[in-house]
Amino acid sequence: MSNSSIIDTSTPCLISPHLPSQQFSQGTPLKLGVLASGSGSNFEAIANAIQNGQLNAQIQVLIYNQPQAYAAVRAANWNVPSVLLNHRDYNSREDLDRQIVQTLRQYNVEFVVMAGWMRLVTQVLIDAFPHRIINIHPSLLPSFKGVRAVEQALAAGVKITGCTVHLVSLEMDSGPILIQAAVPIMPDDTPEKLHARIQLQEHQILPQAIALTAQKLQALNTTS
Repeated sequence: MSNSSIIDTSTPCLISPHLPSQQFSQGTPLKLGVLASGSGSNFEAIANAIQNGQLNAQIQVLIYNQPQAYAAVRAANWNVPSVLLNHRDYNSREDLDRQIVQTLRQYNVEFVVMAGWMRLVTQVLIDAFPHRIINIHPSLLPSFKGVRAVEQALAAGVKITGCTVHLVSLEMDSGPILIQAAVPIMPDDTPEKLHARIQLQEHQILPQAIALTAQKLQALNTTS
């Protein structure tokens, strides 16, 4: 099997569960709050999915913690309000999370997406949005938790890695897994090459995970 054929089979057919492109198209749009620390490419993927009709949602606000994060530029391009909450300005993680909760509530957020948010959460945030916070991580959890997950996978010599969307719990990169995408590792991969391929899959599965969770929330609200 050639390298090109391996790359081709690393896309949607290796996403599990594999969901239809139209997953959440009825009812009131879900009001999202997005947390990001870096470039914001997953923020952009969510915004594109909304614009393309694949996700019935609205991004209410972007919260970012790094002053130079390009995610804020992307938010401005989409006319989405952004708020800088620099973690260095707070005495504790709990204090930061209290301000995050206050900001999310100010913008009427119903559902929180950690899209490249490089901070550990506390019970303060989890209690404010129970079962309504998801995170995306560049590995097939539970393998390679924490920072530099792509480099961890290369160092371990595994042949397949990928990305995972999961519900957020107190333990880092834990919580029930919602959806995963597998990405094969090539013999000549560098961290940059592998991360770029993983990101392509992140952009596929994150909007789907939001839609999947939104459907479950709607079902719970209907039966309650």
